[in-house]
Amino acid sequence: MKAVRFFQSIQAKLVIIYVLLILIAMQLIGVYFYRTLENYFKTDFLDSRDKQVTLLSDLIFEPYFLGNQQESKTEDGKRTYTDWSDVNNLFAISNAEIQIIDANGIVISTSVPSHQEIVGHKNPQTEVSRALQGIKNQRIFKDTDGYRKLIIAKPVGNGVRVLGAVYFIASMEEMYNTLGSIFRILLTGTIIALGLTAVLGVMLSNTITRPIKEITKLATAVADGDFDQQVMVRGKDEIGQLGHTFNFMMNRLKEALSLNEEEKDKLASILTNMNDGVIAADEFGRVIVLNRRAKQILQVEEETTIGKEIAAVLGMPGEAIQEYVSSVNNMTVLEIHLPDDEEQLVVRVTFTPIHRRGEGVSGTIAVLQDVTEQEKLEQARREFVANVSHELRTPLTTIKSYLEALDDGAMDDHQLATRFLGVTRSETERMIRLVTDLLHLSRLDSKQAIIAKESTVVSEMLEEVADRFSFQLQQRRIRIVIRIEQGISRIMLDRDKIDQVLDNLVSNAIKYTADEGTIHILARPVDKDLLQISVQDTGIGIPKKDLERIFERFYRVDKARSRNMGGTGLGLSIAREIIKAHGGAISLESEFGQGTKVVFTLPVQAEESEAI
Repeated sequence: MKAVRFFQSIQAKLVIIYVLLILIAMQLIGVYFYRTLENYFKTDFLDSRDKQVTLLSDLIFEPYFLGNQQESKTEDGKRTYTDWSDVNNLFAISNAEIQIIDANGIVISTSVPSHQEIVGHKNPQTEVSRALQGIKNQRIFKDTDGYRKLIIAKPVGNGVRVLGAVYFIASMEEMYNTLGSIFRILLTGTIIALGLTAVLGVMLSNTITRPIKEITKLATAVADGDFDQQVMVRGKDEIGQLGHTFNFMMNRLKEALSLNEEEKDKLASILTNMNDGVIAADEFGRVIVLNRRAKQILQVEEETTIGKEIAAVLGMPGEAIQEYVSSVNNMTVLEIHLPDDEEQLVVRVTFTPIHRRGEGVSGTIAVLQDVTEQEKLEQARREFVANVSHELRTPLTTIKSYLEALDDGAMDDHQLATRFLGVTRSETERMIRLVTDLLHLSRLDSKQAIIAKESTVVSEMLEEVADRFSFQLQQRRIRIVIRIEQGISRIMLDRDKIDQVLDNLVSNAIKYTADEGTIHILARPVDKDLLQISVQDTGIGIPKKDLERIFERFYRVDKARSRNMGGTGLGLSIAREIIKAHGGAISLESEFGQGTKVVFTLPVQAEESEAI
């Protein structure tokens, strides 16, 4: 596997290319050198043999044919032409054979002793026939034994007359053996050069590929998320410039990723801590992001919501969502019924398209705003205005009608006029109480009411409340029971405002308790840090459906009866605001037909408490 990877690497390609270039160069040089050397040796061989044949023909054989006789040695020591021993010795050295042929093609003599049997016979070679015709010719051929040989046939004669021929056969194997040795030397040199070239190519290519491998390794580490990588630059060449560029790119990449992470963290923090819910969907309408507030509003889990259709999550038709996204009016109000709560949420949904550069709309963002409380406040505001208007209109209408009656002549009747003025005075006092209560609530709402705390004895405060209502209690024969448990005797509070709370609670208890009923007032410490005071009666009680709204302004369980009793519907609201201003809490428990119990707590500091 590693070998396959090596041959697929740049280093292997460089080495192979380098070796191939050297191989081609060596081959070209070797072929050129071999061919040149072969031509040189062949030409030299042919020239030398041709000169030898010419020498023999001109100096030895031609005089023999011209003399047409065989001479022996004379008395004066001259050599005859029938003695061929010197000639044989000359050509034996050259590994050649020479034959002397007469005009009829008959072999007269041969220089090879083993071929003496051909003497006296005709030489049938084509070259001999052509030589006897006066044509000098030569031929190189491969003999049956596989050796290359040279044939030279040269005519011998006088003028145009051919007297005979010299037939020359020489072996060229020695020359070709020499060329083979030279070729083997060239081949060995080429192999050694290729080996050295391969080694040097590996070494040289490694100087190029090693930095590339390091950069590739670092780039792989970067792809895996490790951005603290730097290339060691070892030179100023192109590879070094690549290393510098890689390091510069890494620094810029880290900066960009850092900024991206910061922006991502900011966006995630903003999305997480937004008071509005955010849902993002892709171009196919599938939810890809939703923040914590959206999960709280819709009461869904992220795991089950991601990938679902946004229309299914919001409970809206997909066509309607597309209309809101593409239109100017991109806002709607949904009523979401919670599975674990009987109350429903009112949610304002704003749709915004996501635009991607060059691709148009690629998704949708839905911003969810829980406007349940706003709707409740708006409804309460409308009811408040209506109630105030109604509460003021009724006495004003009464006053107007009685004044008109007085103006129409009732004033002349003293008794009737006195009764009409009494009613007018009563309605005026009722409006004054209403306005006073509204001003009081306004101050408490705007935190302008001053809470002037003073040390107060709890028992005295409760006894005085009972004394203030003693006449009404005696008239209705209602018994009031005050009980104070051990633990706290004094407390810091605004006496006037707490008296107002107690008066309101006791007044309500008297109003809605039948004659000869009982009212219990209990004061007891809670966890040593709170004083709890409860007012419980045995009256008609409050229906369960009205308990949640009992502290709302102008809310009355029995509107006609409450108004006839002189109530404004603001008493419990004022009591709640006063208790909140003291840092306490107030609650109400009631069951229809079995009485009502109102409990409120006031904080007590350690230095303010005193054991009884």
